[in-house]
Formats: sequence, C-alpha cells, structure tokens
Amino acid sequence: MQSLRAKLVDLIPRKRDEIESLLQAHGDQKLSDVTVAQVYGGMRGVKCMVTETSALDPQEGIRFRGFTVPDVLRLLPRAEDGEQPLPEGLFWLLLTGEIPSTGDVAELTACWRSREALPDGVTRTLDALPEGTHPMTQLSVGVMALQSESVFVRRYREGMHKTDYWDATFEDAMTLLARLPLVAAHIYRRTNHGGRQLPAAPPGLDWAANLALMLRGDAAGAGLGDLMRLYLTLHADHEGGNVSAHATHLVGSALSDPYLAVSAGLNGLAGPLHGLANQEVMRWLQGLREALGDKVTDREQLSGYVWDTLRRGQVIPGYGHGVLRATDPRYLAEREFALRHLPNDENFKIVSMLFDVVPEVLKAQGKAANPWPNVDAHSGVLLTHYGVVEHEFYTVLFGVSRAMGVLASLIWDRALGMPLERPKSVTTDWIVKQFAAAPIG
Repeated sequence: MQSLRAKLVDLIPRKRDEIESLLQAHGDQKLSDVTVAQVYGGMRGVKCMVTETSALDPQEGIRFRGFTVPDVLRLLPRAEDGEQPLPEGLFWLLLTGEIPSTGDVAELTACWRSREALPDGVTRTLDALPEGTHPMTQLSVGVMALQSESVFVRRYREGMHKTDYWDATFEDAMTLLARLPLVAAHIYRRTNHGGRQLPAAPPGLDWAANLALMLRGDAAGAGLGDLMRLYLTLHADHEGGNVSAHATHLVGSALSDPYLAVSAGLNGLAGPLHGLANQEVMRWLQGLREALGDKVTDREQLSGYVWDTLRRGQVIPGYGHGVLRATDPRYLAEREFALRHLPNDENFKIVSMLFDVVPEVLKAQGKAANPWPNVDAHSGVLLTHYGVVEHEFYTVLFGVSRAMGVLASLIWDRALGMPLERPKSVTTDWIVKQFAAAPIG
C-alpha cells in the first residue's frame, strides 16, 4: 500500500509542525469550563480531546474530514456495478483528508484482499467458543486471536524509534481491516448456519461486496453487496467521544497494539447504549407487529404503542441522540436506499410511519432533547430485507465498519505522539468541600 503510506509520510511532518506551532501560540488558552453537572453527567460536551478524522455537528450530523454524508455519498468512488460509495474510499479520506481517486481505492482494495487470509488459530479459537456466545463476544475474541501477528508488538520489542510508531500501527491496521470481514463472516456462518462457511470471492471484488458474498452467498443478489458498501461507509466514524472511539483511543494511548485497542472499542460498541441499539430496534419492531397485528398500519394504534413503551419506562430504540438535534443524515441515506430498492417492504413501511409518529409523541412527552431518528432506526430493516435476519449479528457489522474510523484515528495518535491519557478524578466529598455545600441528606 505504497501510495497511502507515501501520502502519510508527506502529511505527518506538516501536521506535527502545525500542532507544535498551535501549542506554542495558544497552549495556555482554555477550550471549555467544566460544570459539576457535566462531571456527573458522563462528561457530555466537555472539550478535552482531539480527533482529526471526523466531527459531529448537531444539525448537519457527522462530517468526515469536513465532508458531510451527502458529500461523501456523491464524491467517493463507486464499484462499477454499484450505486454506493466504496468504504475503502472513506478510509482513505479519514486518513488523508482527501477524496481518493478510483485508482487509489483500487490499490487499497487490492491491499486488503491480499492480506485477508486468516491464520488457522483464529478459526480454531472461535470454534472453541460455546455455540450460544454472543456474536460481539466472538468478534472481540477473534480480534484478540489475530493479535499474535502484531507488527507493532514485534517492532516495539526490537526497539523502534517513537517516530516510527505510526508506521507499525499502519501495518497492523491494514492487516486487521483486511481480515475483519472474514472473521465476521465466520462468526455469522458458525452461529446461524451450522458452521457451513462460504468462500471469499476472487481478488477483484471489493471489500464490502466480498463480505456480503461470504455472509449470504448469491442468495441476496447484488443488493446486499451495495447495501454493505453503504452500511460500512456510514458507520465508520462518529468523532472521538463516543464509547468505541474513545475506548480505542484510551487503550491505544498506553501503546497497546491496534488489536488490543480495537478489541476494547468493540467491547464498548457491544453495549445497549451504543452499537447494540440496532438489534434492539428490530426486537422492538417485532414486538410492535405482534401486539398490533393487522392494525400495525393504523397511525393511532402506532402512537398508542409508542406511548405504552414510554409509560413502561423504556426508550424508543433508534430515536434520540446525545449530540444530534435533527434527523441523522445517515438515517436519511438509508431511507433513500430503501425508497429506491424496497419501497414495498412491510418493515420499511412501518419504519416510515414511525418517522411521522414517534417525533410527535416524544415532543408531546417533553423529555427528549432530540426526538428524531438516528441511523439505528433504519439499518436493521435493510439487513432483514436482504436475508440477514439474525439481529444479534448486526452490531458485528457495525464493528467491522467502526474499525476503519478508530484505526485511522489510532494511526494519527501515534503519528502525532499523543500521550498516555490520564484525566484527574475527584470525589463527591471533594466537590462538596470545594463549593462549601452542606452534605446532601
């Protein structure tokens, strides 16, 4: 992957110089003040870390290196037989800040496909797990099983210079991204299809379409391949403060190798308040269909079911967001895909009605800062349509995609010499004394 490496060799010194100048000129300036409520509220909104690859705008949604979701869908190279952007192109963009050429993407595809073969020990490790092990646990274990071949570990032991940390991390990232689709496909077929594995495609097929083929073979046709291109592009990055990105950065700041760091991020992604939400959406939709039966298309019945969910003290999965204050552009991109390719799908019809019903209910309830749908509200419906009906597997696909973003960030962390992350914590007693307040209760 000489072109991408050469691009980074050119970019890294310039970015190092830019940051050094910034620190010299403004290193003593404050970025934000922290309130007691923020300390107890999960550090929401506290500006305390740098992530170069993407930023989240409350109205426009995610910007990948400054490019909006519509920009990315319009500008990134596509496969000859597809409508959707190739995820390889997004990875190039995340690393370099530049829209790649078709040739750049073809070179990256060839690199990943040439490295994809799994060591024997990886599949043996996965197959030794109990059959009922959650797919996300299997994915984390699979990534850890790949760790024995880490280039970073080997070169660190050999005494590489710290300015070369990024290059060893780059090598591990290329290999890990190459192999993740095969790990994911093995987990899917092992968990849901009796272990009957499907072969990888010939080398000419792109990264996402190859994953689709290993999941379902030709049964889903080209539609699943194009959906995978869209899905893996949209889920790749979401700035640095979310759990999977921050966990990867935090573990990586200890100079843990990329496999250890990404595994930590995947474990965070597996939580119901993060990536597992996509599976919860489909479970909720199933419950809705079972409860309403032939009344599922009645707007008043839908509204009543939404209210019942809220009265039970539960959330409406797929709605709301910690930062966004508008409909997630990733949701709209998936909705556009559905309108073109599955307008008569029953689940899609329900999701479309919920798009009209749920925000009004949440507004009337008055508790949601953002009553609009996020990407999780739609992705499961698309996967189900193309035969990937096993909801517990959905977050694995999210993990394959998110690895692109967290690894791009980790490469830049190493290139810029980001230090060990170690914030200071305080106790409640310290806060009480700081503000001379009487103990509560």
